[in-house]
Amino acid sequence: MAIATHLTLNSGYQIPTIALGVYQTPPEETEKIVLAALEAGYRHIDSAQYYHNEEDVAKAIAKWIAEDPAHNKREDIFYTTKIYDQDHGYEKTKKAVEISLERAKDIDYIDLLLLHSPQSDYERRHGSWLAFQEFVESGKVRSIGVSNYGVKHIKELLEYPDLKIKPAVNQVELHPWLTREDIVDYAAKHGIIIEAYSPLVRGQKMDDPTLVKIAEKYNKTPAQILINWSLSKGYIPLPKTSKVSRLASNLEATQFELSKEDVDILSALNENLHTCWDPTVYPLDNEKEAEKK
Repeated sequence: MAIATHLTLNSGYQIPTIALGVYQTPPEETEKIVLAALEAGYRHIDSAQYYHNEEDVAKAIAKWIAEDPAHNKREDIFYTTKIYDQDHGYEKTKKAVEISLERAKDIDYIDLLLLHSPQSDYERRHGSWLAFQEFVESGKVRSIGVSNYGVKHIKELLEYPDLKIKPAVNQVELHPWLTREDIVDYAAKHGIIIEAYSPLVRGQKMDDPTLVKIAEKYNKTPAQILINWSLSKGYIPLPKTSKVSRLASNLEATQFELSKEDVDILSALNENLHTCWDPTVYPLDNEKEAEKK
């Protein structure tokens, strides 16, 4: 089960298969950790307006490019950000994206722009997607997608009457204790790549006997096994760390192969464990109306 370094999005762009997530990374620490990650070999950084560190990520990328412009190229870096629920709706999303683009002015464009979750209503989600499509057409954003979307939310999006661009990505919490087969299978059917956030289960399962046994078998850390599990499943894991010392270790998880048997053993650990929120169950408008009756 060879590990790919890049996957091809349905937009035609290449996306690196491991990213540094910067959720809860304080703005004053973000530039340092992102620059260290780029120097360690990361080429994909995942941020969001909600994280309050977009500008710091962009500054770090620009600084890395400036250090060696002959070899450090903007086109080799993949930068993702997200628009939060409070800015759903056509006009509000347009304004929000312009803010993200201004924060990313040092790196010229956004590689991937996501709706952070489906928590609004049909009209606002639809308006946001129309705005997203316009930014792709303008060239300021290269690919668009969603985060925390359940099957019903993706289905709703794919049925928009004026859909021009399908989502390239759905980013959801995924790990061996939360395998989300329904979302994974539906995404695969429609050519949507899955990104896995909280792939390390927020440290809650590092002493799990099955995980520890497999880690010992490969002489790897439990964290490396979990990252490799995501990669082996064809997902893009977004391991977060605020420690420079862990950057190389997480990246090294791409450099070995788990057997299919061990991937399956880990997948069988599923217990629908959510370590944080779960907007994938957010009701559609017709479901809300049914609840009122």
